[in-house]
Amino acid sequence: MAVSKVHRAQPFAVYLHWPFCLAKCPYCDFNSHVRDGIDQDAWRRALLDELDRAAERLPGREVSSIFFGGGTPSLMPPETVGAVLERIAARWSMDPEVEITLEANPTSVEAGRFRGYAAAGVNRLSLGVQALNDKDLKRLGRNHDADEAMAALNMARQTFARCNFDLIYARAGQTLPDWQTELTEALAFDPTHLSLYQLTIERGTQFFERWKQGDLVLPEEELATDMFDLTNATCAAQGLQAYEVSNYARPGFESRHNTSYWQSDPYIGIGPGAHGRLGTGTGRLATTRLRSPEKWLARIKAQDHGVESVETLSGDVLVAEVLMMGLRLATGLSETRFRDVTGKSFAEILPTDELTDLMEGGFVTLDQNVLAVTSKGRNVLNAVTEKLLA
Repeated sequence: MAVSKVHRAQPFAVYLHWPFCLAKCPYCDFNSHVRDGIDQDAWRRALLDELDRAAERLPGREVSSIFFGGGTPSLMPPETVGAVLERIAARWSMDPEVEITLEANPTSVEAGRFRGYAAAGVNRLSLGVQALNDKDLKRLGRNHDADEAMAALNMARQTFARCNFDLIYARAGQTLPDWQTELTEALAFDPTHLSLYQLTIERGTQFFERWKQGDLVLPEEELATDMFDLTNATCAAQGLQAYEVSNYARPGFESRHNTSYWQSDPYIGIGPGAHGRLGTGTGRLATTRLRSPEKWLARIKAQDHGVESVETLSGDVLVAEVLMMGLRLATGLSETRFRDVTGKSFAEILPTDELTDLMEGGFVTLDQNVLAVTSKGRNVLNAVTEKLLA
């Protein structure tokens, strides 16, 4: 990657992927793996080496946010998290208000590490709760029960100024009253941020095989839509606005890191399978790391980086990516931002007849050169974007 061709002025985000889990959840298609033993020292050195190599190619930049994702990053020793953050601060300047998020699971052992992560510099925790009753937690393949989830939530609130927790709805056998009860219970924690995802069946997962065989039946589309509408209304009534399709926050508590993805801001990815995006003079540079933990680690030892591919995104591919990401935000996508990233105007890419149909149907708005999807449209976002890209 030629440094001279990368825009250096704009701050960027850093994503670090920890690929290991205690067990593979049956719905998960992320790059996560179960291993009997992990050489923590080797992994710490590898992450630091890849950061060093990235810094050589990206000097003089400011880091706006850092996100430890996975996998289960709360299986990392706090010392590793601290070493990574120290290395980032040594290689780049840091925004004084940098957001540093770590994903965690609410098992007792991991929750006990929260204070260590906070001491290392983590200032935002994202807790993978997924359900608030033991029966559904077991169905989802989670290693914690509801009591552990509650205890971890309470500990997280006492340890971090900003917290998020995830729940999955539209689960097999779940009714609208079931979800209302669970959502009410979640809101009783007075959260500042919630990630509420509708269960989707991803190819390559255990759930996909069970669904294909007819052993897993999800709620009908109409019921799933009712759950989505209930989620929006219930959260709004408690002061949590739907700022993105699946994310709800009180004003000022939106995820800075994830918003950078949706706004097509630059970011680098460190670790197995991590992706990155950087602006260049001719398009957008897309980088991908090797997915296999063992292959990535071996490549780091041999070459100090785990990059598998580097590609310049431009033309229709870049337009589609920016449009699909930007329309996830309730605030929409401004034409100014769209032109900055793609070099094109809305008039050049939006099909007039399809746009008119979507506006008249109440799915999108175009006001003061900001294209936005309505609440009605966000529930069928894939169909809306497909029509806009026709």
